[in-house]
Parts: sequence; C-alpha cells; structure tokens
Amino acid sequence: MTDTDELVRRNGDFVAAEFRTRPGLTINPTGNMMVVGCVDPRVDPTRILGLGLGEAAVIRNVGGRITPATLRTMNMLGKVGAANPDGKVSGDWNLVLLHHTDCGMTDLASFPELLAEYFEIPESELAAKSVSDPYGSVRVDTDLIRQEIRRPDFLVSGLVYDVSTGTVEIAVPPTPVPADRLPD
Repeated sequence: MTDTDELVRRNGDFVAAEFRTRPGLTINPTGNMMVVGCVDPRVDPTRILGLGLGEAAVIRNVGGRITPATLRTMNMLGKVGAANPDGKVSGDWNLVLLHHTDCGMTDLASFPELLAEYFEIPESELAAKSVSDPYGSVRVDTDLIRQEIRRPDFLVSGLVYDVSTGTVEIAVPPTPVPADRLPD
C-alpha cells in the first residue's frame, strides 16, 4: 500500500517538475478535449494518451461507458466551462471515448441486474451495450453520444487500448455530430 506521506512527497516532485512550468492554468482544457475512460488502474488516459496538465478534461467510470450519469456529468462540466470563459480555446472539441481490452466489466455478465442498473436500462436491452467487446462498446457509445450531444463544434472519436501491448487503436475516427441532430 502507498501511504499518504509518500503521496505528499510525490506531490512535491510534481510541483517542482511540472506544475511550476504551467503558470496560468484555467479550468477550460487547452486542447479542447474531453476523454471518457475506465477506472481500471492499468488504463490511465493521461498517461496512455500522453496528455499534459490542463490539456483535457477526463471522466473515468467503470468501463469508460456512456451512461445517463456520464451524460449528466458532461452536461455539468459544459456549464462549468461556460461559466468560466477564461482560457477558452476556439475550434472544435474532440470527445474521446477510451475503452480497453480485458475490462473487468466483462466479468459482470453473470450479473445482468447490476449492469442494467448501471446503464439505467431494462435487462432485455443489455445485449445492445456490447459489454464483452471493447470495439463494439466504443461504437455503441460513440453512436449514443452522436444522438445526445447538441453542439455543432463537437467531434466524437472512439479508441481501444490493448492492456497487453500498451497500444491504442482508432475504432471510430473523429466524427462530427450530424447536422440533423443539432437544435433549431
């Protein structure tokens, strides 16, 4: 177990090496990017994707899945960003969904009631969530985002991280929200 004294020591290293080199960080990501990934400790989006401090907003949950709770969090983050115009960068936003191989969520197949509760859907709809296939699940979730996001400046992409090789593969290239999904 890593104790809190060690965490505080590591924070000192962070302040000396990285934090002081990034003055003026704002609440809005400098890279116009949001990443949704899994809480699996093998799958740290900032490390895997080489993201710098302040470059992206990162949401992590079980499976890196788009659930009603994830959508609510994204909505809240959008409101926080809108209320804090400092540091806003013009241009498109890329919402990156990062799923991975050997996800622990696949072990929950024998608990359909738990999965249905997590996704806030009836058990009869679970098969459509493609829980056991990261390529299928990232396609399902990017499609869901394209139905839910109502911003013309949003791109949605889906990546799959292989936990055995450390490599990332593009499963869904950056795709804009369709024009017919935009508000009037």
